[in-house]
Amino acid sequence: MTQPPGRVRRLVLWRHGETTYNASGRMQGHLDTELTAVGWNQARFAVPALARFEPDLVVSSDLRRATDTAMVLTEGIGVPLRIDKRLRETHLGEWQGLTGAEVDAGWPGERDKWRADATWAPPGGESRVEVAERALQVVADLERGSDEVVLLAAHGGLIVALTAALLELPLSHWTLLGGIGNCHWVELNRPADKWRLHGYNVGMTG
Repeated sequence: MTQPPGRVRRLVLWRHGETTYNASGRMQGHLDTELTAVGWNQARFAVPALARFEPDLVVSSDLRRATDTAMVLTEGIGVPLRIDKRLRETHLGEWQGLTGAEVDAGWPGERDKWRADATWAPPGGESRVEVAERALQVVADLERGSDEVVLLAAHGGLIVALTAALLELPLSHWTLLGGIGNCHWVELNRPADKWRLHGYNVGMTG
């Protein structure tokens, strides 16, 4: 089937590089953490592989770990960068800034609930379903433009939720998708009227 003009035919969902909180095992959510030296190098190392997708546009979360990662790519290949706060990571409410052990001590068993149920939210935070809803709005807005290949520089939780939603997976299957490594990506293509998964958690380091 021929794609109508202006329709996005490929999405690449790219997670930011390692941050200070990733390195220390702390949960970030909406906290605006910084890339480590390792994270910067991960972004630089990924550029040649991502350049082969020939993106027309890069859209990044407004959190600096995603924006800094995105700028390594856009400055390297000369592609426009757009910032959109709807691509922020899941708001983790009272869990933000804590380690997994601290969450388990304060809310016994609730991280297991969160992992098992895409509709469940941390106290004061968002569910995966809510995260997907705002990310889907970004994709819907892109459909009104002329870009066919778009890279979204975002966060692991958002990428998993958006992937599940675009593939129209049943909610009970959302938690079957594994996590996304730092500076790894998901590739989704749409040859006809449905999104198809072509790569998941792909990265230059395996």
